[in-house]
Amino acid sequence: MGVGSDLRRVSIRGSKFNEVINGKEVSTNTDSFRDVVIVNAAPISRTYYEDAYDPNKVAFPLCWSADTQRPSIDVPEGQKQSARCMDCMKNIRGSGSNGGRACRFSQRLAIVFEGQLDEVYQLQLPATSIYGKGHSGHMTMQGYVKFLSGRGAKATNILTRMYFDERSVIPKLYFKPVRSLGVSELDTVQEIINTPDTLKAISLDVLPVNNFTSPFDTVDGFELDANLT
Repeated sequence: MGVGSDLRRVSIRGSKFNEVINGKEVSTNTDSFRDVVIVNAAPISRTYYEDAYDPNKVAFPLCWSADTQRPSIDVPEGQKQSARCMDCMKNIRGSGSNGGRACRFSQRLAIVFEGQLDEVYQLQLPATSIYGKGHSGHMTMQGYVKFLSGRGAKATNILTRMYFDERSVIPKLYFKPVRSLGVSELDTVQEIINTPDTLKAISLDVLPVNNFTSPFDTVDGFELDANLT
């Protein structure tokens, strides 16, 4: 993914938590989990890259969709792969590597680490970390959001543990609640939900920054009662 040079982000390449600042990987955390607060989130999006992934090359998608239904209005006409995502040949299983789709689902989260609530990072989830039922109580992002919603909880009020699925050969995260935030932590999180750094973290580089005031309001076909905000 192409990312702004001044954006803090967490990469899960190699099933490790890699910290990237100013476009450069500055550290790798080998712990099996990290505790964070999900401050804000973009809707699930889709991106299609014409060339194979190269970790040493900044790349931008040829076609993309901010709502997973149609190409975004910013996609040049000559680059649009189809008028609707559902009709697109790049949406067919097997059109991509390892039997997957060439046009991939992803979701960008704005997160802060426990004890570092003033530093916002971007975390981009692949489809494997968004969808799926999980197993033995392990939850992907959609399952986790449903779990919190069913208990009247908000992700912005919870310290969340994100950890790798040790059975997966590709990087895949699971999520679970650790504890409710304290009063001072809640105040800090509320102050940064819609700051420029947070909005940049959940925006697609090829799109203008949007003010997502209701993240997870609609996530791929189901609505949530407990929004992150």
